[in-house]
Amino acid sequence: MQKNMSGGQNGKKDLSIILVDDDHGDAKAVQRAFRKVKIANEITRAIDGLEALDYLRGTGGKDKVQPPYVLLVDIKMPRMSGIELVQELRADPELSRSVVFFLTTSSHEHDIEAAYDLNAAGYIVKETAGRDFLELVNMVDRYWRIVEFPVPGN
Repeated sequence: MQKNMSGGQNGKKDLSIILVDDDHGDAKAVQRAFRKVKIANEITRAIDGLEALDYLRGTGGKDKVQPPYVLLVDIKMPRMSGIELVQELRADPELSRSVVFFLTTSSHEHDIEAAYDLNAAGYIVKETAGRDFLELVNMVDRYWRIVEFPVPGN
């Protein structure tokens, strides 16, 4: 039986997950981990920051992902890095409150500081998250169940 991260209470809408990662193997591992624990929330994958913005804004021929959502963002990507993506989100009044977790191979202090300077909800080094990312999935599930998100349009 599959479940959705919706908390099952307070009329919460199911949480969408936007995975922004150019590494196909890592993206598949995250998606596999969600399936393994039978969480069926929609996962939208973007290969870089520009494609993620298209999904968030409904531009470039992409269907707009409706809130609530959480972004899992890699840092090092072509065209637009994860840091550049979040800088763009924070500058956009409609997207500035987006919840972002960085999920990356970089353990460089300057990347960690840059992420938290942009109000990241968390910074997770992929090797720390575990080979099959199950801990990451459980963390996102627990986070969604206890955190209140702002109502869109307010």
